[in-house]
Amino acid sequence: MKFVSFDESMEALEKAYEKPSLKEKIFLSDGVDRVLASDIVATFNSPSYPTSAMDGYAIKFIDQAMGKIKILGDNPAGSDNKAEVIGGVCIKTFTGSLIPKGADSLIPIELVEVEDNHIIIKEEVSFGKNVREIGENFKEGEVLIKKGTKLNFADIGVIASLNISQIEVFTKPILGVLSTGSEILDVGEEQTNDAQIRSSNQFVIESLAKKEGAEVVRHSLIKDDKEAIKEAMQNLLTRCDIVVTTGGVSVGDYDFVKLILEDFEPEYITKGVSLKPGQHIKIVKLGKKFIVALPGFPYSSTVTFILYVIPLIRKLMGLNGELKYKSATLKNNFKKKTHKTEFHAGSLSLENGEYFVDFSCKKSGTSAILTNMLGDVALARVDIEQKELKKGDKIKILDMENF
Repeated sequence: MKFVSFDESMEALEKAYEKPSLKEKIFLSDGVDRVLASDIVATFNSPSYPTSAMDGYAIKFIDQAMGKIKILGDNPAGSDNKAEVIGGVCIKTFTGSLIPKGADSLIPIELVEVEDNHIIIKEEVSFGKNVREIGENFKEGEVLIKKGTKLNFADIGVIASLNISQIEVFTKPILGVLSTGSEILDVGEEQTNDAQIRSSNQFVIESLAKKEGAEVVRHSLIKDDKEAIKEAMQNLLTRCDIVVTTGGVSVGDYDFVKLILEDFEPEYITKGVSLKPGQHIKIVKLGKKFIVALPGFPYSSTVTFILYVIPLIRKLMGLNGELKYKSATLKNNFKKKTHKTEFHAGSLSLENGEYFVDFSCKKSGTSAILTNMLGDVALARVDIEQKELKKGDKIKILDMENF
């Protein structure tokens, strides 16, 4: 089989996805990390009137030359004081209060002394000082938060200030997880022979998918039985937008997943990639749904899930699916042994504002070593044309804390 390059496989995945169309209304309190399906537009000016930025005295700027100004009264926040500032008088005004009519500046409390119901000015302020102008925060008609934004705490606060209690968001994609293999045991399941191993793939995938905001349906583990695997995949396809399998995609006698995919007569996005780890990955499309068949080794399935499934989840949520590569400096010499694009786990450090990757404290061996993903980790990308890298060379990385 001729494998496509990593870049070609990513381009094919990009072309295959469809923009999300399903939307729902949710309460604002449930909106953090959800993706907006429509713009948030200001329906009024904020503030709507000139407002005090601090505690002080509302004055006419030119009256400061008098050195002494009579206090007309108080204007607490939330009050509807109709008193007007005219020549020679001021009104004590507090943070958040409307600036009284006639005033154009506010002098802070600490810059005056009070004597016989007058303020004695110790230090003058500039014209308009400490007065929040109309629309300082936002103006009517301004697009404040654009469609496709993943909402954070500040977005939620701004929407609340607009008196919006419900928002329109894209529905979360539903991801089904199915790990296969006669040798694997679930957590808590009793081991009956030495050939059995504990499965971690379904937990890693579920954790990564939930972190990205997807809903997850995790199927029970399935032994190497073609009909049982096919039935499980069909079941997940009725409920899920993406079905992710692990195991059964290589060239062994009991690798049934690749055969089942052929039975579905799907649209193939890729049948294999010149990639290490994960060259036997298969991605297909059935209508608007996707099946992503990953290798069974834990490190391999984790890396390929990050590279292919996370961008797909993000796209289906209405986000930009592109992974964020950073530049880092190698702390070790590195010699590539394959003519493939390779992703290697290394320890990531930030020194004087520069990222460094160190391979020396990671184990070498097969694609089963999931412990290489522990700690502060980067996935270093070594492209297909790169053969030998030297200490001090720059390399592209995915920071596992922010990719």
